[in-house]
Amino acid sequence: MPVPPAPVLNPQNMEPVTPDFLNVLFPMELIMQEVSTDRYIDIPEEVQDIYKLYRPTPLLRARRLEKILDTPAHIYYKYEGASPAGSHKPNTAIPQAFYNKVTGTKALTTETGAGQWGSALALACQLFDLDLEVYMVKVSYQQKPYRRILMETYGAQVFASPTDKTQFGQSVLEQDPESNGSLGIAIAEAVEAAATSGGAKKYGIGSVLNHVLLHQTIVGEEVLKQMDMADEYPDVVVGCVGGGSNFAGIAYPFLRQNLLEGQRTRLLAVEPTASPSLTKGVYTFDYGDSAKLAPIVKMYTLGHDFVPPPIHAGGLRYHGMAPSLCALYEAGYIEAKAVPQLATFDAAVMFSRAEGILPAPESAHAIRGAIDEALDAKEKGEERVILFNLSGHGHFDLEAYDAYHNGELQDFEYPEKDIAEAMQTLPEVPQPA
Repeated sequence: MPVPPAPVLNPQNMEPVTPDFLNVLFPMELIMQEVSTDRYIDIPEEVQDIYKLYRPTPLLRARRLEKILDTPAHIYYKYEGASPAGSHKPNTAIPQAFYNKVTGTKALTTETGAGQWGSALALACQLFDLDLEVYMVKVSYQQKPYRRILMETYGAQVFASPTDKTQFGQSVLEQDPESNGSLGIAIAEAVEAAATSGGAKKYGIGSVLNHVLLHQTIVGEEVLKQMDMADEYPDVVVGCVGGGSNFAGIAYPFLRQNLLEGQRTRLLAVEPTASPSLTKGVYTFDYGDSAKLAPIVKMYTLGHDFVPPPIHAGGLRYHGMAPSLCALYEAGYIEAKAVPQLATFDAAVMFSRAEGILPAPESAHAIRGAIDEALDAKEKGEERVILFNLSGHGHFDLEAYDAYHNGELQDFEYPEKDIAEAMQTLPEVPQPA
């Protein structure tokens, strides 16, 4: 990291977290990866064997899209939807399941927004003979029934969060029986289920933490080799951001090249205007979940009580962002922009008609960012090499596309006053002497 990381704090005493605190949720090998300063960490053979089901994923040039846009830019995309679960998420689900298995874990709990992470971990747990409980944000549970069916087909139990299975879920339902849920609430339920299991269950997480972003960098490492085969190098790398894992996965290896090899690639994170953590959030310490059970981290946050509008990009509705990504953004190493839902679906439909791949609504934010870059290059008469991460397909999101075609989608802007109000409930973190 070119900027020093902020400490991760125990929510019970505001002291830096210890391995013992984290070991309630994670196996020790993942905790060691979380704090490692090694540049490279070996991928276990058992994980590599499963990666062979779908890795390396293809890097494709969007020539038909370039033609439609009439741009001098060259547009490339890394297609992570080629995985069995349909997204980039197995890149970390597989090693997380492996490390839990070898340390004797029998079952995992997790949350999921749109269902991509839940699907990936359900697959990984099945491959390593682990049970899995998935707390799925209720609005996505209702919008995306086929994601639930896929998870259940892989052997997972799936619950619409908030549930009556946890104390925190019950408290949410008491206040609002019709709650649509949020990732903060679902995380809280999954963490509580693991932490109160007496060691019978551990917790798996699909984004935000360092070890998750580390596992995802296999995407960017492959792209570096593939771009070399294409005899080009990106001027800008684009990815969607919710918690930060797929963006970091493709962008961090290029950041390394910027820092160590003198490259000057721009790194652009694209988020929804309905959940604008980087572009409207406050850079401060906040809880990682709504129940204040997860560690406190320094990040761009909309407040841990944030309940997002029901946009279809369910995987991008987190209230915060990966701490390492936030530190890099604050220091100016990364750029960010927010795009509205309708413009995002405009881009998704244009891309699908040009390239034949139906993108997930989350991934469509990266497509919107790439198209905007290509149009900017056209306006300025510049040659520009644009690379984006197509982090998942949208085969289970057809209801969202149907709503778009029928004119039923709308844009959401998260109000500044709501963010200001949310800042009143931040944890009181002691300032260093």
